[in-house]
Amino acid sequence: MPDDLFTRNGAEVIFGQVADFARAQGVREVEAVIAGGEHALTRFANNTIHQNVAERAGHLSVRCLIDGRTARASTNRFDKDGIREVVEAAIAITRLTEPDPDLLPLAEPAEYPELRRWYAATAQASPQERALAVAEAVAAVEDKGQTAAGIYSTGASGFALLNSRGVFGWHGETSARFSITAMTADSSGWAKAGAGYYGDLSPLQLAVTAAGKAERSREPKAIPPGRYTVVLEPAAVLDLVGQMFGDFSATAIRDGRSFLVDRANQKLFGENITIHDDCLDPLQAGPPFDGEGVPRRRLRLVERGSVCEVAYSRAAAARAGVPPTGHGFPLPNELGEAPGNIVFAGGDASLNEMIESTERGILVTRFWYIREVDPYEKIFTGMTRDGTFLIEGGEIAAGVRNFRFNQSLIELLSNVEMLSPAVRASGEESIDMVVPAMKVRNFNLTEVTRF
Repeated sequence: MPDDLFTRNGAEVIFGQVADFARAQGVREVEAVIAGGEHALTRFANNTIHQNVAERAGHLSVRCLIDGRTARASTNRFDKDGIREVVEAAIAITRLTEPDPDLLPLAEPAEYPELRRWYAATAQASPQERALAVAEAVAAVEDKGQTAAGIYSTGASGFALLNSRGVFGWHGETSARFSITAMTADSSGWAKAGAGYYGDLSPLQLAVTAAGKAERSREPKAIPPGRYTVVLEPAAVLDLVGQMFGDFSATAIRDGRSFLVDRANQKLFGENITIHDDCLDPLQAGPPFDGEGVPRRRLRLVERGSVCEVAYSRAAAARAGVPPTGHGFPLPNELGEAPGNIVFAGGDASLNEMIESTERGILVTRFWYIREVDPYEKIFTGMTRDGTFLIEGGEIAAGVRNFRFNQSLIELLSNVEMLSPAVRASGEESIDMVVPAMKVRNFNLTEVTRF
């Protein structure tokens, strides 16, 4: 693997070889995605670091267009023979593929904004630095007589998309993530955060938060299921509401697999719900172009409760006679497009103010095992986890046994009473979003779980 794989110059050199091998086979329409990175992970459990691993990996994906046909082949080899073989494979597969009458030519060159999402300190973070931070976090949990487990990861990645028409998009970024669960015999607490610059993380503070939740939820009570006012921390909002944004897709609507079918431009949510897709938001991550090299533009997904815009790939835009929005996936694919940089407009209430304003309700740290029950009404089921509390008289009264829920996201976002300022939140999945905490009335908690 070349040393400069993760640089703009390295990507340009690799694509030059791809284009040369394609031309030698009589193919002039070719596209390449070049991605790679270096990622390291320190894992701990039972208050002890038990694993430290690091990986350096790269990926080259080549797509050809031949007589109305297209296909893609991929490799992790970057030597001359590896590049030649993947180009030959892409050409061979393309020639065996049925013609697509709707296939568009390759995208044309465009200008992309420069985003500062690369931090040398994060890219160069050492195992010793992660170990010292983990040791400090574990000590904070251990001081409470609890047991800690979690991960601390740091890494850097490069992503390039080039084609024979002159498209050249390159994006580099770094990422850091810390997650910790604090456990007692009958309770647990959790906290997680992600950032581009690892200095923006505070593993010690996250550990203190997790340990505090585990301590306050000891000897959890079993209270009856039912409809409750809930206060959802940002991670819980991300875990649940984050499930719906694949539906904000013109292709999904056309295929009848979106809950927005026959609901375009309708007011579905509360007046206080406004959501954008914005790759330029300073709390977001990712490149400023999509899987075909189209610049990402800001989308007004929901404005004051009303659905406004959805994402369009080049193909979906051509069918609709509108400009593409820069949210397409690499071709060929069956999904089309989807927003990927979700930003909620928050409010001005703090989490404490939400709790203080609640006479009786439930505070939820996060959800897990989330599954879709009804795609059109966006009803999901799942469970609370790692810090579920009873609120009485505006105060946290006790930890409670976890619940299973069955909840429509349309109903949930129609019943939001208070919003906190939006933050970059990390949840069960690895994708972060910019979301607020929410106070929601009439949330459907259906049964108490065993644990």
